[in-house]
Amino acid sequence: MRGLVVSASASGAGKTTVTLGLIAALRARGLVVQPFKSGPDYIDPAFHRAAAGRDSFNLDSWAMGRDQIAHLLGAAEDADIALAEGSMGLFDGVATVGGLGNGASADIAALTGWPVLLVIDARGQAQSAAAVALGFREMRPDVALAGVVLNRVASPRHEALMRLAFDALAIPVLGVLPREAGIELPERHLGLVQAQEHGALEAFLAAAGTAAARHLDLDAIIAAARGGIGPQPFRPLPPPAGRIALAQDAAFSFVYPHLIAGWRAAGATILPFSPLADEAPDDSAGACWLPGGYPELHAGRLASAHGFRAGLRRFAETRPVHGECGGYMAMGAGLVDAQGLRHEMAGLLGLETSYEKRRMHLGYRRALPEAGLFRGALTGHEFHYATILSQPDAALAHVTDANGDAVAETGSCRGHASGTFFHLIGEAP
Repeated sequence: MRGLVVSASASGAGKTTVTLGLIAALRARGLVVQPFKSGPDYIDPAFHRAAAGRDSFNLDSWAMGRDQIAHLLGAAEDADIALAEGSMGLFDGVATVGGLGNGASADIAALTGWPVLLVIDARGQAQSAAAVALGFREMRPDVALAGVVLNRVASPRHEALMRLAFDALAIPVLGVLPREAGIELPERHLGLVQAQEHGALEAFLAAAGTAAARHLDLDAIIAAARGGIGPQPFRPLPPPAGRIALAQDAAFSFVYPHLIAGWRAAGATILPFSPLADEAPDDSAGACWLPGGYPELHAGRLASAHGFRAGLRRFAETRPVHGECGGYMAMGAGLVDAQGLRHEMAGLLGLETSYEKRRMHLGYRRALPEAGLFRGALTGHEFHYATILSQPDAALAHVTDANGDAVAETGSCRGHASGTFFHLIGEAP
């Protein structure tokens, strides 16, 4: 499958905007675009799905083995081109020396054989931008640089200065987005606002596609795409039950498409329900899964969703209920919002959490469950700002970070209920 990795020299350079604009512009040409996302992320793939009309799958060289990555590339078999959006800077990952496996976007470029379209934020520099790109071209011999997109360019003179420097180094400039294009996405503390919360998403995607068609060299970008490894057999993590009740709404939207696709491929039926609409899990399900999301933004509605809370407690009397991050907090005893107001949660676990004094928890995680739905080594990540006030139940797993150091957030379990701040990606490679 021919593809490109859209990456940058650092976070905030405009990777997502360029990726969405490219998807929209290429679809307008009649091409089928398969999006991917490098690294752990829920929000960017939701925007990719809205732009491409198909699921965007995460590819991660730390949490996934080569076989799983190659398996997930099978999603692009019927597409004309694949676009994988990077995370952070191209070479940013966990601390390892040499080889693949540190989670960097460069690993995905090397594994797939897809060249890199490097987005450079041109603010505050001119010819120096070419020196940055030169370093990125030379950093790893197994990663090819297709060219650059210069973003937030101030004027025609600014563009001319940069083009002279790039031409001297034979680095193709495949697009120049002027600063006044104004296609930026709103953000909050965990990154971009969710796609489903964007009030004018279709209009934004149309504007991004128009800007890409006008300011990017689409023909050259398509021609720069290259093929890489093909799909390979892989056995995904088995489903926790034959019928799975899955919480899905604005408070619980962080679930990886590859997990759901793997469960469905194994024959499981997914039964969505909305806690915010005061819906209880389907009683025909054999397990209930509460994904992460932003429960702190909807804590009042969750506290008043008596039907949901009572139905969840009844379900947990006889069948497993598992929560990840936001879902874990919703299963707890109480959640204190940013204003210091405590909201009663479902009470399946004794967990008390607070957003009154936020503290970031971020990084890859490896877990060895001692109870709950899964056994064996699992990989995932943690990303939240909640503070644990109380966690009185038994530990769910032994959890370590990417360096092998123990992590205090072990998750907890009580009866059929289990939860963790750990977002599951899959079985450890």
